[in-house]
Amino acid sequence: MAFTRATGKHRRPSRVHRGTAKAAGVAALTSTGVIGSLSAPALAAEPAAQTGLTPVVTMGDEVAARVDAQASAQHEAAREAAQAAARVAAEEAAREKAAEAAAKAREAEERAAREAERKRLNTFVSPIAGSYVSTGYLSGGAVWSSGTHTGVDFHAASGTPVLSVGMGTVVEAGWGGAYGNQVVIKMHDGTYTQYGHLSSVGVSVGQQVTPGQQIGVSGATGNVTGAHLHFEARTTAEYGSDIDPVAYLRAHGANV
Repeated sequence: MAFTRATGKHRRPSRVHRGTAKAAGVAALTSTGVIGSLSAPALAAEPAAQTGLTPVVTMGDEVAARVDAQASAQHEAAREAAQAAARVAAEEAAREKAAEAAAKAREAEERAAREAERKRLNTFVSPIAGSYVSTGYLSGGAVWSSGTHTGVDFHAASGTPVLSVGMGTVVEAGWGGAYGNQVVIKMHDGTYTQYGHLSSVGVSVGQQVTPGQQIGVSGATGNVTGAHLHFEARTTAEYGSDIDPVAYLRAHGANV
């Protein structure tokens, strides 16, 4: 029995045609609102597909947050370390500056002290504080063997402190004949000073003395008519090398 291919209206639609028709039908249903009322519950009831992406993203965020926190902590630690180092450096610099300033201040004080001491040692004083010359240099009279006064007499009651007029070394201390008890000092500039008629001597040969230092007390020993201090300035330690005592003292800064 022979079969013939169906044609005309009884022919089965092709796959393309069926798809087109189905699409047209869906479009028609959509326009009427039927597919919307039917599909929403069905779609809502269908469980979502689990792809694994969400947990991975969440874990990535947590790691990133931890990295950021660690980086922030490291940055803060570095900043604090830098600040601490800066403070230490500033404190050290301040200490060094203070030490330098203190050293300069000490040096200035020491210089000032040395200068003051130098001035003190180079400035002469009167051999009797607050006294005056009662008999001048080269005054004439029979009481002096040379016929003139080889020094000056300072008014002084017996027992008045006698002072070294300047810095020097004692070269004579004791009895001096007509001068009675005496002290002779070689001064720092090479000149000599003599202090005569002392009631007592308070220094010894070789002793270093400074301006204003007490070397004895006044009196009336030797060839005298009353208590006073006989003072001479000399170019040598020997008698006869005398120079004007008042001019000598004044030239060295003494107020006489």
